[in-house]
Amino acid sequence: MSVPHVAPGRSFQRPVVRLDDAEIRRLSRHCLRYRDADDRAAWFQFGTTFALFLCAAGLMLFGAASGAYALLALFLPAGGLLVRLFGVQHDCGHNSFFTSKRTNRAVGRLLSVFTLTPFGYWSRSHAVHHTTAGDLGRRGIGDVDTLTIDEYAALTPAARRRYRIYRHPLVLHLIGPPLYFVLFQRSPFAQALPAREAWRSIMALNLALLLLYGSLSVALGAGVVALAVLPTAFLASWVGGWLFFVQHQFEDTHWEESAQWRQQQAALSGSSYYVMPRVLQWFTGNIGLHHIHHLNPRIPNYRLQACLDAEPALGALSRLTISESLRCVGLALWDPAQRKLVAF
Repeated sequence: MSVPHVAPGRSFQRPVVRLDDAEIRRLSRHCLRYRDADDRAAWFQFGTTFALFLCAAGLMLFGAASGAYALLALFLPAGGLLVRLFGVQHDCGHNSFFTSKRTNRAVGRLLSVFTLTPFGYWSRSHAVHHTTAGDLGRRGIGDVDTLTIDEYAALTPAARRRYRIYRHPLVLHLIGPPLYFVLFQRSPFAQALPAREAWRSIMALNLALLLLYGSLSVALGAGVVALAVLPTAFLASWVGGWLFFVQHQFEDTHWEESAQWRQQQAALSGSSYYVMPRVLQWFTGNIGLHHIHHLNPRIPNYRLQACLDAEPALGALSRLTISESLRCVGLALWDPAQRKLVAF
């Protein structure tokens, strides 16, 4: 078989910053100053975002029910607001958004009815992701499935085809995200964690979804609810899936064998700083500052920018612009020799 390689001109041609242990410790100490939640900022972010989302969702339901279909165009801002609410739920899962653990759990569970993501199960699996990201010996939970060149070469032809299908952009970025958020998260089976850990969280959310959307369907009609809800859910899933992909699946990311893997090094070198315009950064809840988030997941999203602004060195690490991120689409295999993700 042919050996995968990086096509000419694929490299971003930006120097890769390698940090020594002393610099990593210094940056970690810097981030510690921003880890405390601010309830005033948290309630303002949650309250304004949730109110705007409910207004948009209500107007779309009204438009679908009354025939004012122009209102359905609100799925664009509603999808962006849902992504921002997912960021709130994400921080609640880290117990970083509010000072109270009880409040974090309550708001996280409330938002799961709209994000379609079971709060308890997702929080547990996401915590595993934070403690294993970039570790070649502990892949499989919270990751985009990634093989090394040698692992791919050792597969049977049928298994190679399956991996190629999975990593195909249409599957990974267009078909996969809605299926995952809308359908796959409804089953406690075939999840990354054992079914007994997923059952309570997933089935409790399924019951809540049935009560909310079932009641709306009885009152307004299933077609009306689907027309108002699904475009928003699909858009949010596409944006969320893309963000998760580029946060770790960029050319100069970081993977190590377990014996050499260190969590702080993996956080800074294996998580991107996704540089976006302010409006997109707002809708995505600053999650593009992902290297800081992985270095210290207790920093709430509303303090990430201040943490970055106060330490210029963080702005030079793992930078990825939107135009550069588009070139990540074809990357599919880890090449240990080049220490890069490469294309088939």
